[in-house]
Amino acid sequence: MNTMNTNVDLYFTQGCGRCSLGGTPECKVHSWPKELAKLRAIVLECGLREESKWGVPCYTFEGSNVVLVSAFKEYCALSFFKGVLLKDAEGILDAPGENSQAARLIRFTNAQEIIELEPVLKAYIYEAVEVEKAGLKVELNDNAELVFPEELQMILDENPALKTAFLALTPGRQRGYILYINGAKQSKTRLDRIEKYIQQILDGKGMYDR
Repeated sequence: MNTMNTNVDLYFTQGCGRCSLGGTPECKVHSWPKELAKLRAIVLECGLREESKWGVPCYTFEGSNVVLVSAFKEYCALSFFKGVLLKDAEGILDAPGENSQAARLIRFTNAQEIIELEPVLKAYIYEAVEVEKAGLKVELNDNAELVFPEELQMILDENPALKTAFLALTPGRQRGYILYINGAKQSKTRLDRIEKYIQQILDGKGMYDR
């Protein structure tokens, strides 16, 4: 069993720090303390290295990201970076979103689920490690059609510096912003999402870059 990383300890008490609820009793991590602790123990027992990335616990094998342990409003999850390559013999892997190409996750709403699935979870983690050992890659469809948000196009046209910065981002970072903005149903919400990340874009960063 690998040792716990003290830099990761903060997540389990304060959250990821990416929203205003971080460090408050309302932070999502406080909804799943037993579940998160159990998932953490299971992953560490599989010999992965514990690191903090994007503010959440990330578990790696020889420098490659394998799984994340994280809390959401409705559930907590074990997320596999290359989950689409796993056999998923138990049929328990879900795509995080409709546009997810590589990642797959397992959702939990109580600790008993995790305890009962522990042998299966370890088998999935070991399989994910074998994927890394074999050097397998997910063939991403970078040409998948994206609907460019009208609100984003309008703001970029009005702000040449922002437009230049956005177009200078890597395709993956651009895609992340576009998917995030398009995820809002109302125009006002889409505008709010753009406003939230203007400085991040100007700084040449993706949504999750720190």
